[in-house]
Amino acid sequence: MTLLDFIRYEQSLTGTKIGCREGDCGACTILAGVVKDNKVVYQSATSCLMALGNAHGKHIVTIEGINADQLNLVQEAFLKEGATQCGFCTPGFIVSLTGFCLNDQQSGYDKAIDSVNGNICRCTGYKSIERAAMTVSEKMLQCNAASKIDFAVKNNIVPSYFKTIKDRLLQIPAMQPAEKSLKKIGGGTDLYVQQHETIVHEELDFLFDKPGLNGITQNGTICEIGGASVVADMDQSPIFHKHFNGFAEIIKLVSSTPIRNMATIAGNFTNASPIGDLTIFFLALDAQLVLAQDGKQRTIALRDFYLGYKKLNKEPNEIIEKILFELPGTNDLFNFEKVCKRTYLDIASVNTAIYLKMNGDIIETAGISAGGVGPVPLWLKKSGELLKGNTVSETLVLELTAKVQEEISPISDARGTDAYKRLLLSQLIKAHFIKLFPSLNPAKLL
Repeated sequence: MTLLDFIRYEQSLTGTKIGCREGDCGACTILAGVVKDNKVVYQSATSCLMALGNAHGKHIVTIEGINADQLNLVQEAFLKEGATQCGFCTPGFIVSLTGFCLNDQQSGYDKAIDSVNGNICRCTGYKSIERAAMTVSEKMLQCNAASKIDFAVKNNIVPSYFKTIKDRLLQIPAMQPAEKSLKKIGGGTDLYVQQHETIVHEELDFLFDKPGLNGITQNGTICEIGGASVVADMDQSPIFHKHFNGFAEIIKLVSSTPIRNMATIAGNFTNASPIGDLTIFFLALDAQLVLAQDGKQRTIALRDFYLGYKKLNKEPNEIIEKILFELPGTNDLFNFEKVCKRTYLDIASVNTAIYLKMNGDIIETAGISAGGVGPVPLWLKKSGELLKGNTVSETLVLELTAKVQEEISPISDARGTDAYKRLLLSQLIKAHFIKLFPSLNPAKLL
């Protein structure tokens, strides 16, 4: 079952609300605390898409878990700024902002606002919520304590019992290994949307916290990612921020903070959506997948993983154990573009990434990917080959957009007509080059 249903129906903690059940509204937001580096680290999560098994070994914090005899700092800020109206969404906002207060890596108003990017309010118009977030962020700028939890307890942000959580979590035994034949689940953010009625009745093998499936490391020029690593791990990795210029802005295009805290990278691949953002990101890098089953491993290219719509080059019980790719060099160029009906937090109509390995002004090799323009995420082989050995010019970019049109086969659906998607991808390809090569004249690319 989902954590949301357990919270409400088994524990009778009804402050956590049922909203969309698709991870979009934030009404069901909770905090999940886990011991890392000898301290408890809290992250927000949407409990409607969180498997109950993935709560094992974690401190799950609902709105009731941060209540005290009097209003806490965050609640008081909402009251003073009139940041609540009907009140349905308020617990989710309070929990998300409390998570901001407990996060060692976050401070400042912009980070406070970013912490509630997965929460929707239908009533207030958000300005009062923004003012409340400002009040909270200004208080957190005063924190010079070694522990954010100590500061939060001292300043009436969370109850004092938070100081006992680490020792309590360390006493919880590890989850026992499951039968190999069981259905496997990572973060569950896709499965609980697509298969909610059936998956809640299945016995599952939970991969989310399995040793060896997490972490991002660098070995020479090769980056290795555990299959159960989540999108937020990429954002928190100095490796990605060092090797991908503007990565902080790129990652904002991939869902909301609570979903990024839950959604696994391998899950994005195996969901096999033709517009999976991470799939498109890593396709351009020509990433390799290490598939494992019963102690045996095999490695295939991500571009060879998709055999047809929702058909994978994978045995039923194989899992993606690792993702490997070569990190861009100092002079290499990478860019990711996405268009959707909302600027953020939405599924793409079309998305695309490009990786150019440069030798001076010459393109040595090129990787181009595109989503939403075919039955599977596309690695545009012929388009990439067109760029090899060339210097960038407006003429070359126009030749490239023509070649791209030969490799795609979009269909009309709810996200746009086939003609619209063709036009959109051409414009996004041009956007790659305008961003990476500022000397180009955009007027010549019309």
